[in-house]
Amino acid sequence: MLVCRGIPVQAKAPVALTIGNFDGVHLGHQAMLARLKEAARRHGLVICVMIFEPHPREFFAPDRAPTRLTSLREKLELLEAAGVERVQVCRFNFDFARINAEDFIVRILQQGLAARWVLVGDDFRFGARRAGDFSMLSAFSLKCGFEVEEMPGYTLNGMRISSTAVRDALAAGDLDLVRRLLGRSYSISGRVVAGNKLGKKIGFPTANIQLKHNRPPLSGIFVVEAELEEGVAPLASQRRIQGVASLGVRPTVHEGGEPVLEVYLLDFNQEIYGRHLRVHFLRKLRDEQKYADLETLVQQIEKDVTCARTYFSSYFPDASVPFPAGSN
Repeated sequence: MLVCRGIPVQAKAPVALTIGNFDGVHLGHQAMLARLKEAARRHGLVICVMIFEPHPREFFAPDRAPTRLTSLREKLELLEAAGVERVQVCRFNFDFARINAEDFIVRILQQGLAARWVLVGDDFRFGARRAGDFSMLSAFSLKCGFEVEEMPGYTLNGMRISSTAVRDALAAGDLDLVRRLLGRSYSISGRVVAGNKLGKKIGFPTANIQLKHNRPPLSGIFVVEAELEEGVAPLASQRRIQGVASLGVRPTVHEGGEPVLEVYLLDFNQEIYGRHLRVHFLRKLRDEQKYADLETLVQQIEKDVTCARTYFSSYFPDASVPFPAGSN
């Protein structure tokens, strides 16, 4: 997949294009991408997605912007897995925000990207002050040489699938609903970095994952599976490794700390500093809790590990898993 930054003055090849933030690449996004791919193949066009970095709401109101579901790296990986051939990453800044809707159509869609077929969502807006919409695209489409289509919202059992719905489900710890909205388990990936070695000292060495943003969309203690990316033998097959993860501020050992993702990998003792680890969240065990001392914390970690082993030994899709008493 080709990743391009900015918008060229003149396009080199025509594209079938969709535009959006694609945070999480949920089932609604996947439906759009499937429609885009079908049209691109029918017209002999490059499958192209335009995204914005940062998210416009992060740019205008960083304190009120929604937490990200995916980092840019994760989003690009998901788009590539969905069959996208080219991603146009547009830096969202004051200059970009001032582009009026007509210039957006002519200078970016027609000239810069040579869009011949354009797909947008039913809530899509563009240009300064969000003045452009589907009606305006339709009005300009003939003279600018592209077809335009509007995609209705994607629903699941009457619920509209959106990045907001995924965030709400993650915040509630409803990972079964998250899987239904995404079509996969939710995951976070990042580089394994050195921590303070406390886990090793108390008998539970953890892989510390470098978070790209300090507001993850979920928190607590989780049953997880992890896979090493960019693997070398014997892990080049990217097999999944069972584990328990803590995502939060670690209140027992830190006051007012930044969120940290730590993963205790079951029956695993390889050195993985500097490697990328993708962590798949399968079930929430409990919320974070501040304990009186490290001994009490260790006792709870032991219970969490027992819960995880029970989960993996008796897991069946959509089946409840018996957990030891007092584990929640």
